[in-house]
Amino acid sequence: MIKSILIANRGEIAVRIVRACKDLGIRTVVAYSSADARTQAVRMADDTVCIGPAPSQESYLNSKNLIVAACLKRCDAVHPGVGFLSENAVFAKAVEEAGLVFIGPKSETIALLGNKVEARKVALKAGLPITPGSKEAITDLEDAKQTAGQIGYPIILKAASGGGGRGMRIVRKESDLAGALALARKEALLFFADDSVHMERYLEQPRHLEIQLLSDGKGTVLHLGERDCSVQKNHQKLLEESPSPILSPSLREAMCADSVRLFKELGYRGAGTVEFLVEQDSYYFMEVNARLQVEHPVSELVSGLDLVQEQIRIAQGKRLGYTQEDIRFHGYALECRINGLSAGTLTKFVMPGGPHVRFDTYLEEGAVLSPYYDSLIAKIIVHAPNRDQGLAIMLRALSEVCIEGVKTNLEEQKQLIKSRPFTSGRFGTDLYAKVCEQEKK
Repeated sequence: MIKSILIANRGEIAVRIVRACKDLGIRTVVAYSSADARTQAVRMADDTVCIGPAPSQESYLNSKNLIVAACLKRCDAVHPGVGFLSENAVFAKAVEEAGLVFIGPKSETIALLGNKVEARKVALKAGLPITPGSKEAITDLEDAKQTAGQIGYPIILKAASGGGGRGMRIVRKESDLAGALALARKEALLFFADDSVHMERYLEQPRHLEIQLLSDGKGTVLHLGERDCSVQKNHQKLLEESPSPILSPSLREAMCADSVRLFKELGYRGAGTVEFLVEQDSYYFMEVNARLQVEHPVSELVSGLDLVQEQIRIAQGKRLGYTQEDIRFHGYALECRINGLSAGTLTKFVMPGGPHVRFDTYLEEGAVLSPYYDSLIAKIIVHAPNRDQGLAIMLRALSEVCIEGVKTNLEEQKQLIKSRPFTSGRFGTDLYAKVCEQEKK
């Protein structure tokens, strides 16, 4: 039985986990850096522990300090949140070896899925469609040229151990391949300590969809439908919605069935998502996110489940107490990420409210948006009977937000939601470039 959890993360996700634990009657210990001493999660927690100075490498990425803190504070488990060490197999294994429960997949599962080349092999074995690409990591320029010639341009280079747009380069002709390969490798080494990259055919205007799953590691795997994450800036998600406006019932059923089959093949334990690229009536496996995701509230609102509480129950060894037929999807949900475009003190911070609006943040008026970490200020999530009503509620919520002291993407989010391609539901991953970047020109 888990009675005390160390939250090895920061920001709004730390607040989210504290709330879930309080509802379950579980003691929380928030690990924080010196830069986060006055944040909301620190104030809300039952206990706290400073794990180092502001730089991530010395605090939130310092696995030794985190595990020592968990032991000193007599915690039973560690919740890694999102980002930082949440998909780090070495950290997960170290937590397990310290006699603590890692709230997430098994360390060997994380290690397997953390390598995109190996993950594609597992997906192919499970019968999922994948984009044409290299079977192994690219060895050198000649290998890259030969593979690209077989696949056909344009191609995309991706860090084998990465994600979030890092170590990624699009190449449209062979003369650009050498430079792109060198840059992709350099960035992959910098961010993931691994310079290996693989190659895939580049899809010009796909939709980016992901299937949310829960698996108890004992044979039961359930899906919570899809999230459409196609609105992105530099491969970073801005808007997420469920259900997707473009999926037919048959395509949805096939993608969900494939995702469930993959998790059963993996013997997966915990919450996770299978990500796909969708082009017309075809879909292709992209990767597995072996963790909770920033956009998880979208699935919570349409399914009625608390994903963080389910993560904790699964980590305690409990079986999922329901079947797929028990899951009922209700209405439409949309999440809008409010990001800071500069660091600084929030001199004014007015949050939206009213019916059908959820606002997740860790900041308040007078708080500092730190230059050391992710720029996410808040998430606005709305729930409505249908998409048209959901968009109207979101625009109302965005109009209520007032943030002063730092620059934000608030106006860009309004532009995106009002744009004709978005309201029609017919757009690709290039929507931000078409709507916001062209507006600046």
